[in-house]
Order: sequence, then C-alpha cells, then structure tokens
Amino acid sequence: MSELGDLLRKSREQRGYSLEDVQEMTKIRKRYLEAIESGDYKMLPGNFYVRAFVKNYAESVGLDSEEVLRLYAKEIPSASPEPMEEQPMLQKRRSSSARSGDRISKWGFRLLMWSFLILIAVVVYVYAIDRQNGAGNETADNGPSMTDEARPPDVTDNKGNTAKPGAGADAGTNGNQAETQTQLEPTPAPEPIRPATALTFVEAVNSTTDKFAINTAGVHKYEITVADGQQSWIEVRQNNSKGQKFHFKTETGPFTVSYDIEGTVWLNIGATPYVEVKIDGALLDDGDKTRRRFIIEPPAAGAADQGAAAATSAGAG
Repeated sequence: MSELGDLLRKSREQRGYSLEDVQEMTKIRKRYLEAIESGDYKMLPGNFYVRAFVKNYAESVGLDSEEVLRLYAKEIPSASPEPMEEQPMLQKRRSSSARSGDRISKWGFRLLMWSFLILIAVVVYVYAIDRQNGAGNETADNGPSMTDEARPPDVTDNKGNTAKPGAGADAGTNGNQAETQTQLEPTPAPEPIRPATALTFVEAVNSTTDKFAINTAGVHKYEITVADGQQSWIEVRQNNSKGQKFHFKTETGPFTVSYDIEGTVWLNIGATPYVEVKIDGALLDDGDKTRRRFIIEPPAAGAADQGAAAATSAGAG
C-alpha cells in the first residue's frame, strides 16, 4: 500500500465512511477507490484521471486536496501526452465542422430574410387596421349623444333644491343590498391550535441508528446547522436510507440548511458534536458518538386526529 493510499484510507475510516459511502459522494467506482488506496494506479482508466480521482477522494474525507497533491506529487503519475496520430482525425473533424457551419449560415440567412419580410407584412397590416378603427371612432364622435338627449330634466322643488331623477331609488337599492350582504356573511370558524412539536426517544435500532417519535403529523421544518470551522457529512432522505434525497454532501461551517418535509425522515450526520438538528425548533438529542443516524417517525393517523381534536378543544375552552 502506498503512503498516499494509506493516508486516504485512514482519513476515511476516522470519519466512519465505507468505500460505498465515498463512491456515493464522489461518483468514482469502488474498484478505482480500492486501486488508489493500494497504489495500483494501472487499474485506473488513464493517468489523466489519477489526479482528479485523488483530489475528489481527499475532499470527500475532509483533507486539503491541493496540499495532498503537492505532498505526493512524485507518487502520482503524470498525465501522458496525447499521440500525434490523432491530428489528421482532428483536421478532418474541423473541416467537416466548417462545412456544417457553412450550411447552417446559408439556412440562417434565408430564415432571416423570410422573417424580415413577414415582419414588414405584419407592420403594414397593423397600420391598416389602426387607420380603419380611427376613421370609425371619428364618425361616432361626430354623431349626437343619445345619452344626454334622453336624460330626463332635473326636478326643482319649492325650496330651490335640485334633485336628480332616480337618486332616491338608487339609494334605497344600495341600502337593501348592504343589509342583505351583512346578514349573509358567515361567522369564521376558529382555527385549530397545533400543539408544540416534541421528540420522544423510541429505541436504538442498532449501534449507530436511533429512532425518535414526533408528536404531531403534517409538514415539519428540519433545520441543520454545522458549527463554524467544522466539517460534517449531511444526508437527509424520505422514509429510509434508500428514499428520496433532500441533501447528500459534506458541508463546512458556518452552514445552515432547512427542509419542510412530511412523513418519516432518515438522517445521517457524520460529525454530530459539531452539528445541531432542530425540528420545528425542538432540538434533537444526537448523543456523544461521532457518527449517528436517526429515524424520525410521525404519529399514526388515528393518534394524530386525537391530538388535533384535543388541541382544538383546549383552545375553545
């Protein structure tokens, strides 16, 4: 085993990562990771990929990738120059690309010309329609106003006050409508009171996984914070370790992320001493171990309905 491979393996084991975990984080195949740890770089697809794979591996286990590449530059094979025989093929591809570009430019010029002609036709059509509408509006303005002529004269009483016809009827109608609208407005129902979120330890599924129960159903806000200057793997999934991914990467503090999730949630925290997890503001007790996994389960449907009914009754009382 090479010194570089031994360093990467020890860093991985200190963080509690398996080769499968590193494969998920870096998207590098497991057999290539094993080859890097053993120093067998011939197993990799080419010398060009060695530096990139080593850099990604180092970053995933919390090492300074640039420093690792500098310290172990002699051990890492350099990328071999590409053979000169490929130059004719490149020239053929370039000439083919040039011919394709000429054809595209010809079609582009034709398309541009047709677009310009269509644009001119549309402008002429819109101008003609506007002139026709303007002539019609001018004729209508010159005609007599039937509204003013048909309006009945104002009525003047003995005291000199002028009243407009129909004003009393309009006022009466508006008053009846306002009264009817007031009578038909329903009384708003009281909103149900949701109890405060609380977490209860249920059981230890295994040496690294704990199960907690949450007292309320529905959507909950999961807020995860990494301390300043610290690093930790953060993984958030729906239901279990194979469920839908919400978060899947190593984060460096200060860092905070939150998700609104409904149903069972599976958490995988790489360095719990430096990470704080809150659910609707309630702090999750993550214990003293470095790496922990958590299963957060909501209550069953019947229990959730009973809790909501009790909260509503308490609010009404």
